[in-house]
Amino acid sequence: MSENVQRIEVEVAGGYAPAVVNLKQGVPASITFTRTSDQGCLDVVHSKDLHFETELPLNLPQTVAIDTQRAGEYEFSCGMDMMHGKVVIA
Repeated sequence: MSENVQRIEVEVAGGYAPAVVNLKQGVPASITFTRTSDQGCLDVVHSKDLHFETELPLNLPQTVAIDTQRAGEYEFSCGMDMMHGKVVIA
């Protein structure tokens, strides 16, 4: 993570690793999700709170921009809402 942009990588394989992403408020950020396993319902990741939904093709990194203007805790999950992760902005 640099001072100008926060870039986080999350591996998607039976869950999210890391499951909790910590971001600094007011600093532009992105999360790159890479699905490395075809098991389960993890072919989509979405967050109503953070306003994103993206398909996760196997082994193809997908990056979403995160608005860090509001502090708080925001959930993200798989397409079936069975696997969950969290973005913490402080």
